[in-house]
Amino acid sequence: MIRRREFITLLGGVAAAWPLAVRAQQSALPVIGYMDSLSPDFAPHLVTAFREGLRNGGYVEGQNAAIEYRWAHGQYDRLPALADELVARQVALLVAVGGTASGLAAKAATSTIPVLFQLGSDPVKLELVASLNRPGANITGVTSTIALLGAKRFDVLHHLAAKDARIAVFTNPANPNSKNETTDLQDAAQSLGRQVQILYASSEREVDTAFKTLAQDRPGALILTTDPFFTIQRYQIVTLANHYGVPTIYYVREWAVAGGLMSYGPSFADAYRQVGEYAARILKGAKPAELPVMQSTKFELFINLKTAKTYDFAIPPTLLALADEVIE
Repeated sequence: MIRRREFITLLGGVAAAWPLAVRAQQSALPVIGYMDSLSPDFAPHLVTAFREGLRNGGYVEGQNAAIEYRWAHGQYDRLPALADELVARQVALLVAVGGTASGLAAKAATSTIPVLFQLGSDPVKLELVASLNRPGANITGVTSTIALLGAKRFDVLHHLAAKDARIAVFTNPANPNSKNETTDLQDAAQSLGRQVQILYASSEREVDTAFKTLAQDRPGALILTTDPFFTIQRYQIVTLANHYGVPTIYYVREWAVAGGLMSYGPSFADAYRQVGEYAARILKGAKPAELPVMQSTKFELFINLKTAKTYDFAIPPTLLALADEVIE
């Protein structure tokens, strides 16, 4: 029989060992490095979607997996350092979401740690992967191909602007995919007999300056290239576009919800969920080189009818009929 004093001593030793056991258990969890070019205040629903994908694959944050988060807040020059920091942390997997710049930074940071990207561009053209079906090396992911939908968005906008009106293209020159996407939009404009005006902005002040130029030149409509910085600044951009009375098409639903006239593109949440599902497969031993790049297949047109009525934007009935959702 254990004496009372011996029992208390034994109990104290066990209690002291509990924190050590908890720390040991936590340190044994696989750690996912999660790097996003967006900001956490924009992306909580996207993080939730990523966690949902992980959970679908059998992993729950804090239970059998840990996640370390890094945010670039739309400042692409911060991404290489964030990627290097997570690689130095020796994470089991590096998730690089929020666009092209994030994926490129992750690939440059490691050739051994598995990397998952989420972007709206062609990863083959960007040389992130060898092919969509056989990515090769240590990297794969999800492409929403929103950049490749630029021609479709241009075609929708074509029906809102006067036949002889120029259409302005708003782009961020700091984005690695800006040139490719702008070229695609210029080709789409040429096929429709349209002239385009290119406006550049990579900071909040430059956004204001670009819209002052736009107000003076009065193009018939505006289209944005896909860009995480623009997404972060969506309220500023939507407010200015509506204030100056320029019909504008954006690339994801969040813009229409924020008061933008319309958007056409895939669901970001679905893409992040797919990344989470791939992350679970890799944690279970799957090799990125053997996981085909997934592509979004559902695309949606959202129209904010309240904005259209408030700013007297004329929406053709045929376009309203095609909308997946009309926000009133």
